[in-house]
Amino acid sequence: MFEDESLDSVTVGSEWRSSQQATLQARSCQTEAVHISDAGLQTWFAASTFTQTEPQEPTADLNLQQHPDEPDPPGLLDFLQRTEDLIIRELVINSRSHAFDGYQADWDNHSQRISCLHRLQNLSAQEKNLHVSSVSWNCTGSVLVCAYGRTNDGDWTNEKSCVCLWNLDRRNLNPKQADLVLDVPTTVTSVCCHPNHPALIAGGLYNGEVVVWDTSRTQDPVLAQTGLCAEGHREPVFQVSWVPLQRRGEFGLVSSSSGGGVLLWRVGSDRTGLVLDSGYAFIQQQIPNSGRTSMKVQGSSTVGVTTLALSPWDPDTFLVGSEGGLLLRCSFSSQTPAAVPTEDRTVGLKAPAVFSFRPSSGPVHSIHCSPFHRNLFVSAGTEGLVHVHSLLQADPVLSVRVSDSYLFQAQWSPSRPLVFAATTGHGPVHIFDLARPSLRAAATIEDSEADCATTCLAFNHHNPWLLAAGRSDGSVGVWRLSSDLVDLGPTEMAQLEQIANQVSE
Repeated sequence: MFEDESLDSVTVGSEWRSSQQATLQARSCQTEAVHISDAGLQTWFAASTFTQTEPQEPTADLNLQQHPDEPDPPGLLDFLQRTEDLIIRELVINSRSHAFDGYQADWDNHSQRISCLHRLQNLSAQEKNLHVSSVSWNCTGSVLVCAYGRTNDGDWTNEKSCVCLWNLDRRNLNPKQADLVLDVPTTVTSVCCHPNHPALIAGGLYNGEVVVWDTSRTQDPVLAQTGLCAEGHREPVFQVSWVPLQRRGEFGLVSSSSGGGVLLWRVGSDRTGLVLDSGYAFIQQQIPNSGRTSMKVQGSSTVGVTTLALSPWDPDTFLVGSEGGLLLRCSFSSQTPAAVPTEDRTVGLKAPAVFSFRPSSGPVHSIHCSPFHRNLFVSAGTEGLVHVHSLLQADPVLSVRVSDSYLFQAQWSPSRPLVFAATTGHGPVHIFDLARPSLRAAATIEDSEADCATTCLAFNHHNPWLLAAGRSDGSVGVWRLSSDLVDLGPTEMAQLEQIANQVSE
């Protein structure tokens, strides 16, 4: 009745699925990359400020803030109205007045104006009764160079001497023991430190030699010397100075002697000797007469040069003073032959004098050119006067009585145009300020421990507060000046120009 039967399978496909597959498409989507950066900010500095008023106690007689509507005292308004015109007139007159131009109040205690910092001594030189003949600061302003000789002995001597150096910046400075001692076979008359090299020192000797020491050489500090050559000096060298040569950066040496000559030296190629570059002689017949400076000439005797100064403004100009009181302006470029025998010289001597100032009544010991005015210089000698000269006229524009005794040296201040100092034969060092109405000394330096002549001085150009002064007892005082002698005044340059423009009567 029932039986198995196999039937064929029937498959019905889905039309929806096939229709959907035909319309499907693949798509993709992604956002752009996100850029991330970090930045920081910090202030450069922080500052805090605060202010606070001090408590003010109320006063019974003046309390305007508490009673702003309180009427003025009776009669005050009437008084102000009556005096208004008078007060305004006086204020206008004061504004136009020049009565106090250049006046500076001096609040310092004059007894404490100048103080002694050091008193340097060389015991061996003092045992020989040697004088301090010259002092000089090196180019750094820290080392003081002191030369020892004699200032009152005109006889020839072969006595040994020395040059001492003290470094004042050293912490363990010993004022009775120099940091370096240069032994010299004869007395030293002059020293001068190199303007650029702190280790180079030039010296003039009593026997006529000129020496250059190099303190950086421990074995033999003598770098170069003239020796007793035929072309050199035959009399004591009173002064040596460094002078720039034509080649930039090179320096030569100018030396003056009582034998009547000024010689210009340069270091030789072998750097062991000084070679004569040019020479100048002063003969009375070749000295120019300038107006009232006429002088009697007898024979053709030479003029003994006692001092020399180089102009810081004109490299061709130098000044000399003589034993007979002559004061001459000279030129390095002079081509006039000097009327002296050649004496087998390889370098001919020239006559450099181009102008003669009014002579002094005695030897001229010192000349110094002003570092602030190209035409002014000071001279000093046995007259006891310091003369302020102008290169444009024969007579001095100003003369200052310093002492009844003779003067050894006069020098301008490196920081104050109207200040100069002078050393005296009886001891004190007088400092003058031409800005003051009186020509009396503005300050006087006296060493209570020594009653002797002050033979030399030197301002410190790097530290104008310091002044060194050498004495005939062999000691050297280093003094600190007061501010009124160092600080430049507001009208000082104008006053200096007025002095330079004065015409002698």
